[in-house]
Amino acid sequence: MVEAVLIDLFSLPANLQNSIQGLLCDMLETIEKRSSIPAPFVYVMCCQRQGSKRNGEHKSLLPALRDFQSLKRRLEVVCALTTAAALYAVKQRLDEKDLSIIKVILPTLRKDLMKVYIDHLFTAVYQFEFEDLQVVPDCNNLQIAEPCNEGQTLPTQDIALIQSEIQMYLESLPSLKGELTILRSSLIPDDIFLHGFTTRTGGISYIPTLSSCNLFSSSKRRDPQVVVKENLRRLASAAGFNPETFHRVKIDHANAVCIMGKTEPDSYDGIVTNQKGVTIAAPGADCIPVLFADPVRKACGAAHSGWKGTLLGVSMATVNAMVSEYGCNVKDILVVLGPSVGPCCYKLPYESAKEFHRIDPKCVRLFDSANPYIDIRRATRILLESGGILPENIQDDSVTDQKQNVTFCTACHPDKFYSHFRDGTNFGTQIGFISIKD
Repeated sequence: MVEAVLIDLFSLPANLQNSIQGLLCDMLETIEKRSSIPAPFVYVMCCQRQGSKRNGEHKSLLPALRDFQSLKRRLEVVCALTTAAALYAVKQRLDEKDLSIIKVILPTLRKDLMKVYIDHLFTAVYQFEFEDLQVVPDCNNLQIAEPCNEGQTLPTQDIALIQSEIQMYLESLPSLKGELTILRSSLIPDDIFLHGFTTRTGGISYIPTLSSCNLFSSSKRRDPQVVVKENLRRLASAAGFNPETFHRVKIDHANAVCIMGKTEPDSYDGIVTNQKGVTIAAPGADCIPVLFADPVRKACGAAHSGWKGTLLGVSMATVNAMVSEYGCNVKDILVVLGPSVGPCCYKLPYESAKEFHRIDPKCVRLFDSANPYIDIRRATRILLESGGILPENIQDDSVTDQKQNVTFCTACHPDKFYSHFRDGTNFGTQIGFISIKD
């Protein structure tokens, strides 16, 4: 069932806008009659000429639009200087209304072009169908374009131009929800390591559960890779690392560890390196982003530790990789637990809670209930100390610093952090990152 219709008039010259009036009326009438819902949302995408006034662009289409009363509040003309800007504005309208099934009506020659824009600016959450805009001119000024072959792909240089246009547009957008903020630990020496934990401020993600510095994209969420890449670029600029040498774990909620410079596993929740200038990172949105630093051997690591990874010992697996690969002494390794869901909020079914109770009964509260509260941080600390990490070399602010410098509860602080537990399936992600300074 089509929820929205996008009519692409972007490529029409300004002096020919009037020639499309009748065609636009016909299209809107067809949409009203054939739509499976009473009145879908309709967006007419036009080019705003340099130096022209926005209202002027709207007025040129008003004669074609004013008679459609049932679409009156569901129809909008979107004008912008570039296709990227116009389509991104349409995407914002769709996301505001949680719409995902879209029909695109456009000139045949624009189809391959539009598909490239859509591939970059949308994810698999959205479904698109395309319908050719057959222009039958009422005057000699409007030329009929020759139809292109179905399945024809754009030249590589054209795709590169589109990517550049999108990137330039996203870089021009203002930061949302304040300045970009990075939390740092006093435990990790900043003369050797560059590190930090991100918060949700200072990026360009606008969807409420993803705004604003979301740093993870997937086919199930509405933030595309290009937006996450721009958020990462801004983080790298603020933190001082190179985004081109940035490596993030490939989450499997298990205990595999990637050794930088060796064959990369298909998935892994821990990563270690002794290469200077390489930034490694682990995401978290309730799960713990854990950072590891050995100032003696100058090696570091990062791990993503959810409840499954905690039980499987992903943190000690990361420590063991540093010991075996780089000759680290376990007593020299510093470990910082980043923002993650606290025992105040996090619940698991009883069967899973029993596994944490075996580690230490204090890891579980209300153990006899159907869904006890779980302390995955305490469990992580206990497992690390059992593996030889010194207690004083583990930073968990929920225990050691009541001012909460780093280890905040993500679910309790919606202004600062994303939380899957709190926000649902379309949740954002923060990261912990670390690198060895050159």
